[in-house]
Order: sequence, then C-alpha cells, then structure tokens
Amino acid sequence: MNMEERIKRINELAHKQKSEGLTEEEKAEQAVLRREYIDSVKGNLAAQLGSIKVKNPDGSLHPLEKKNQ
Repeated sequence: MNMEERIKRINELAHKQKSEGLTEEEKAEQAVLRREYIDSVKGNLAAQLGSIKVKNPDGSLHPLEKKNQ
C-alpha cells in the first residue's frame, strides 16, 4: 500500500469513527496507519533538513548542523 492509499484509508477510518464508531481491529489498523504516516513525515522532514547547506561569507557551503541542547 503506497502512502496515498494509506492516507485515503486513514481518512475513511476517521469518517467512520465519527459516524458509527470503529471495531477493535479497525482501531488497531488506524493506529498503525497513523504511526506509519507520522514516521514518514518525520523522515521526509529530516531528509529535507539534512540537505540544507549554509553559505559562508567566503562563498563556501557547509551542511546545517544540529543544535545541541
């Protein structure tokens, strides 16, 4: 199942949950699909942030560094 199909199924389950409720199996499926979606978004964001380069005054580029807290 690709991400587009997963998002469609997440929405179907959300609408069903509001209208008539979900079975235990559907609740478990919904939780898995939501977790997969969130993990995908986090991974995509991490990849985008990892590709950011900072330009120094001398014109050289270096990768964006993680801030230590």
